[in-house]
Amino acid sequence: MNSIAQRLETVRARITQAEQQAGRAPGSVRLLAVSKTRPIDDLRAALVAGQTCFGENYLQDALPKIAALADEPIEWHYIGPIQSNKTREIAEHFAWVHSVDRLKIARRLGEQRPAHLPPLNLCLQINTSGEASKSGIAPDEALELARALADLPHLQLRGLMTIPAPAEDFEQQRMPFRRLRELYDQLNGQGLALDTLSMGMTGDMEAAIAEGSTMVRIGTAIFGARAPNKGRGTRDE
Repeated sequence: MNSIAQRLETVRARITQAEQQAGRAPGSVRLLAVSKTRPIDDLRAALVAGQTCFGENYLQDALPKIAALADEPIEWHYIGPIQSNKTREIAEHFAWVHSVDRLKIARRLGEQRPAHLPPLNLCLQINTSGEASKSGIAPDEALELARALADLPHLQLRGLMTIPAPAEDFEQQRMPFRRLRELYDQLNGQGLALDTLSMGMTGDMEAAIAEGSTMVRIGTAIFGARAPNKGRGTRDE
């Protein structure tokens, strides 16, 4: 079986190739390693291979890892659904939150962000597929919420995130990413200084990069397939 270091090398090569094919500048796409449910030893192996940005979906799984790896130069990203009673710990322990879709949650994150830390980087989660079961706001609600978030203290609105419905065909994969990029361009045209498109996972990163992704969230291609876990029905990255 390939090691985590070997898989990381393969993923980085895929990103580089996709950048080239899309006419993108080298290094224009950041790699976020999705380490949800993975043991600390897997994260240590990725760290040795040069990976320093990690994404977590489940706070109860993330906090022990954050504590154990406190001396490492890790940038922690929270990418899962946010409950109101979890905002304080998210605000205290993470540098980025990708899954904001309510003003109430954003306000709590800002109010609970420790004063000694830099502003918490936020992405709005957009439901580009229109699936009722998916988190995220509808695209036509994004401008109003983005403007409200941009004025909140201790937060920095950086961009947009989406988790589209799975598609096998490359052109079908591109469609929701194109919608998110177009929304991103519209919001910037309205005076919002966004710089991040968090989109693309193991099975569709090339399509996302073709449509302008600046950060891909990759789990399976780095750490291998996760064991089934009842009650955690989120799509694997």
